[in-house]
Amino acid sequence: MRIGITCYPTYGGSGVVATELGLELAQRGHQVHFISYSQPIRLTEPQPNIHYHEVEVSRYPLFEYPPYDLALATRMAEVAEIYELDLLHVHYAIPHSVSAMLARQMLGCDHARTRRHLPYVTTLHGTDITLVGADPSYLPITRFSIDQSDGVTSISSYLKQRTLEVFEVRTPIEVIPNFVNCDLYERTPEVMQRRSEYARADEKILVHLSNFRPVKRIPDVIEIFDRVQKQVPSRLLMIGDGPERSRAEWLAVNKGIHDKIEFLGKQDRIHEKLGVADVMLLPSELESFGLAALEAMACEVVPIATNEGGVPEVIDHGKTGFLAAVGDVDTMANYAIEVLSDDAKLKRMGEAARASAQARFCASKIIPLYEKHYRAVLDRSS
Repeated sequence: MRIGITCYPTYGGSGVVATELGLELAQRGHQVHFISYSQPIRLTEPQPNIHYHEVEVSRYPLFEYPPYDLALATRMAEVAEIYELDLLHVHYAIPHSVSAMLARQMLGCDHARTRRHLPYVTTLHGTDITLVGADPSYLPITRFSIDQSDGVTSISSYLKQRTLEVFEVRTPIEVIPNFVNCDLYERTPEVMQRRSEYARADEKILVHLSNFRPVKRIPDVIEIFDRVQKQVPSRLLMIGDGPERSRAEWLAVNKGIHDKIEFLGKQDRIHEKLGVADVMLLPSELESFGLAALEAMACEVVPIATNEGGVPEVIDHGKTGFLAAVGDVDTMANYAIEVLSDDAKLKRMGEAARASAQARFCASKIIPLYEKHYRAVLDRSS
């Protein structure tokens, strides 16, 4: 198949999943065309069957807010026509599903060089539904573009139910969960050799990975670690960047633990960092899935997260990780202290976490679900 993929290319779950999906599809022989305003962050080097098309946005002085959605629709239609795409797959409803809808209409109108129906699939990721789409000013157009989609998927059962409640969409929604490349995300001897770069032999390593937005509750990460390091010799790795980083750094300074925390910023090869850790902290206000937790699990890192959104669909409490209420830093710290103080339990839970990731969320199991969904969409559209 020839597939056009559009996502936000920045450091966030939807962009990561879309890029990894494109890479996996390309490895399976499909032609994948990324269409976005910049190259996706995890598209770091040339790959067979991968093509990138940049969207140019006019900076005309009349436009206080440049019309990216219109420029994107135009580029989608151009790429689809030139490269004879079979379908578009857009990640994050706003504004990508609207742009795909416009591109489909452009190619289906009388003025098109080759008039045809270009189907598009919309994948819902989270804040496009729970925050942005629920805004009264965006809700009608979001609902309309979802209902106009030729196929709709969501990354968790939680998000599917939330979408049905908020938007009352008529189009069937298929749950296709996020995934991880289990051959890439694993704890190898080479990865473990790098532990000494971050901690002494007698210290444990905790890690946090996110885009540092307020919803991730970054200060809670610092609060949890502060409690843990008083009981267990340990270090904290903070992977990612965003608006809450400065606040977290100052909180660490004020608590006198800044020298035990390393802010690594944005990283391309996440799999080479996660495997050195023992525990991941994910105290988010809400996660529609919890991709960071899944990536950690594949690397035998025990996740400690909040019992909200789609996270309980990923973590089996007490077996593959721990769940606690939002803001309950004491409980999350106690879970971390408990497992970090018992090497046998830490090893057992880490192995169980990887086994769960392999059994349920490996790319080899999930990518065929997307291929099947694409074929069903094409069959209905023919």
